[in-house]
Parts: sequence; C-alpha cells; structure tokens
Amino acid sequence: MSQNNKIGVRTYNFLIEDNSDLIRVDKFLINNIDDISRAKIQKIALNNLILVNNNPVKSNYKLKLNDFVFIKILPEKNNFNIIPQNIPLNIQYEDDDILIINKNAGLVVHPGSGNYDGTLVNALIYHYKNLPLSSSEFNRPGIVHRIDKNTSGLLVVAKNENSMRSLSKQFLERKVERKYIALVWGDVENDGSIEGNIGRHYKNRKLMNVYPDGDFGKYAKTNYKVLQRFGYVTLLECKLETGRTHQIRTHFSYIKHPLFNDLEYGGNKIVKGTTFSKYKQFINNCFKIIQRQSLHAKTLSFFHPVKKEKISFSSDLPDDMSEVILKWKNYTSNRI
Repeated sequence: MSQNNKIGVRTYNFLIEDNSDLIRVDKFLINNIDDISRAKIQKIALNNLILVNNNPVKSNYKLKLNDFVFIKILPEKNNFNIIPQNIPLNIQYEDDDILIINKNAGLVVHPGSGNYDGTLVNALIYHYKNLPLSSSEFNRPGIVHRIDKNTSGLLVVAKNENSMRSLSKQFLERKVERKYIALVWGDVENDGSIEGNIGRHYKNRKLMNVYPDGDFGKYAKTNYKVLQRFGYVTLLECKLETGRTHQIRTHFSYIKHPLFNDLEYGGNKIVKGTTFSKYKQFINNCFKIIQRQSLHAKTLSFFHPVKKEKISFSSDLPDDMSEVILKWKNYTSNRI
C-alpha cells in the first residue's frame, strides 16, 4: 500500500503476514517497491525513515510475522519537471475514461533516469490535461502499467481518478488479461508455463533474474502456447498471470529460450542452428530487420471502469516482427 503526501514524496505501508517475507527489511523493500536500490534504502534507513512498529530500524533488520513496516521516500534533489511534448500518439480506442495506446517499439513509457523526455508520458500531458497521478508515482500521470521500451503493443491509460483506481485494482487482483506474441530461440516442444520468482539481478541492477527457490524476488508465472515452429526458433503466444518487470524476457532466458535478438537477455547471438556462413548471414539479416527483442503486446482485456463490462482490444504485429516471421517461414520451407 502506498500514497503521495506531496509531489515527489512516497510512503509505503506493509504488514508482514507470510513466512516467505521473514527476511531483512532492505531485501523485502527491494522486492516490493519498484525502482529502488539497496544503497537508497540504506540511506533512507540512516535518516530514520524506515519504521517497524513505529520504531526506526537499520536496513539489516530481520522482519517478523505481524511486523508493520513504514517507509518514506523523499524526492531526489535533482527532481525534474515533466515537459509536455508534441509526440504523436497511436490511439486505438478512446472514451471519456480510458485511452488504449498501441505503443511503438523504442518509446519509453515514463520519464526516469536517462530518459527525461521523449516518453509516452511527455506526449500524454501535451495532448491531455489533468491526467490522474498514481498513488505512488508522481512522474507517471495516467499510467496504470508499463511495457518495456523495446516492446511494442497495447497499453491502457487512465483519464480520470475513478479509472485510475479501478484499473489499478484490476491489475493488483490479476483480473486484466494480457497476451503477447514472442519469437524465441530454440524448438519449444510443448505448451506450458514457467514459474519462478523474479527480482533484480544480483550483479546488474538494470536486469532481472529468476530465483527459483523463492527466497528473493516476487512470484511470477507465464503461460505459453506454441503457435508455429521454425526449427531453430519458435513463435509463441504468452499469457501473463503476473506482471513483473521484464517477466517474459527473464522467464524464457531462464529456460534457455531467450527472445530473438534480445540484447540484454542473451538473444542477440546465434543460440540454435548451424555454423554455415549462409545461416549466419540469414540471422544477421534478421537482426537488421528487428533491432530489438521480438515481443509484442497483442491483446488486452479488462472491465471498463465505468460501464463495468469486459472489453477486449487486439493489435496487429508491427512490420519488423511480421517481416522476420515471414523470413523464418520462407527459410524453413526452403530447407524441407
């Protein structure tokens, strides 16, 4: 649970009710708050802004059942203003309460470290006034959920406070249905699911990692269905049961089927196939066409925040994914 007291200030409250949460308070907070580092938590603790049962604690405090945890996160001194920018929006649907955006690959959803402008949020506040703030993120007006910069596809935006509350609740209760199309390395034999906690990578904080023992990270589950096989790569439909950062990319990298041309998770090299120069040239040509991970958020279903009826949206694959899939189809048919 979180709230904003004033612009840039975030507060979070947690009640420890699960045995899996009986860990150090810094690890628990990293698991449960997005975009926070261990170093920042240590600094907050030194300023007596982490309380357990109303008493300040150090970052290495070991949590116990029924502990009540409170943390106050102050804004950075170099906090920035969000600048409205006239960036075109690919709007698939709009009414008084919601927007459905078909996001292009390469567009960052909201401002953050290294991306202070040119984001979807910069575009939204140019085209729309008085978008609601989420309960904990002052720099993300209208934003209910995110997809990665280099992932294309559908995103819902809340246009008012009621929609923000309703949609946030649906995401929290896992009532939103999201399906992605992914091209992954290797021959995925059967439909199935991947389960494993996902948390920040222990070496590279910009990446995520699977922790199968469940002692770190947040529970995550990805269901998948094989759509087509091309020998060395497989086209999948992925359905999220949870919504963790980089979930699909992390899960498939974990089972040795990284997404095709995923630079950060090992898919930007030949993972399966031959050593022939013609094959290497074919792969390089594919990489030139789709210069990102091969992942598209294709469908989005949820209950309308006002009408209360279930609504669904679908988007076509972008040109780069469609072209690469066609090349693999042709390559496979020529080998038969």
